[in-house]
Amino acid sequence: MTSTADWRKSIRTNNRKTIFVIGLFFLIYLAVGLLVDTYIYSGTYQTAPLSQIFQALMTLQLFPYATLVMLGVAAFSLFITFAFSDKLMLLGTEYHEITPETAQSLQEKQLYNIIEELKIAAGLKYMPKVFIIEADYMNAFASGYSEKSAMVAITRGLMQKLNREELQAVMAHELSHIRHMDIKLTLMASLLANLIIMVLDLLFYNMIFGRRNGEDRSRNALAGIIMLLRYLLPVINVLLLLYLSRTREYMADAGSVELLRDSHPLASALLKINQDHAQNQDTYSYAYQNTAHENVRREAYIFDPTQAGITGMSSFADLFSTHPNIKDRLAALGFKYNDK
Repeated sequence: MTSTADWRKSIRTNNRKTIFVIGLFFLIYLAVGLLVDTYIYSGTYQTAPLSQIFQALMTLQLFPYATLVMLGVAAFSLFITFAFSDKLMLLGTEYHEITPETAQSLQEKQLYNIIEELKIAAGLKYMPKVFIIEADYMNAFASGYSEKSAMVAITRGLMQKLNREELQAVMAHELSHIRHMDIKLTLMASLLANLIIMVLDLLFYNMIFGRRNGEDRSRNALAGIIMLLRYLLPVINVLLLLYLSRTREYMADAGSVELLRDSHPLASALLKINQDHAQNQDTYSYAYQNTAHENVRREAYIFDPTQAGITGMSSFADLFSTHPNIKDRLAALGFKYNDK
């Protein structure tokens, strides 16, 4: 198992990766903006080659209206991501926040107390927000752009089907994500990657329905490039999400063992979660596919549902997983997986 002594190094690495992801996000928006500007100006200067128009934009001989708009959209998207990170990660679900005053049952009070105890054990300064998602499938995630803004969310199915020790182990795993600050990296990569697709979709469909007869070859060629980008960017997004690295899950598993000083509860919890998904594959598949924005949460979940055969959460991305498989995770915890 990855040594928990490396968690400070992990924080530095995750911070560098987050800066890279944000920088790449702005570069993609910049490229799309320049492409749109070139497309627009090619209609005005029909005799000019595309390379000349592009050069004029880069030297500001032509004003890059669309590029500035796209960069503004990128900056606004980044602001929204930071300002409403918890609401964005919970978007599409039925949820409520748990506090000592709002806990509606003994189970919810116990959950809050467990997280409060682990927060102290992990040396965190701030108590993360705690949310219950009203769903039968077993899953949980942590998110936020800082320790102060951090949140943990678990489904009611997970809370009800795990015993106290197993629930404690899962929450220790999630608080380890907060401690290692890979929650910021996951948040940025997941949300910004999906926002890129949403913006490009608007441009794509505007181009499809806004095209006129008689357009010259240059504009048709540029339209073809935009259409090609529409199908290439999802691939880029998958590569961006794979950049998250499976190591962060091993680190969080190791953090859970360090906090509890026992690997059995987490191994038992992971087995239960995996078996529950396998036994209820059809029901959970319908639930995941009919809950909006599950593709945003998928990378943050403790368990990737696609590993249990549940697909359709994010189309092409179903072919990949940012999580190590259950067999490898259990092996790292010192247990052998038996799928019979």
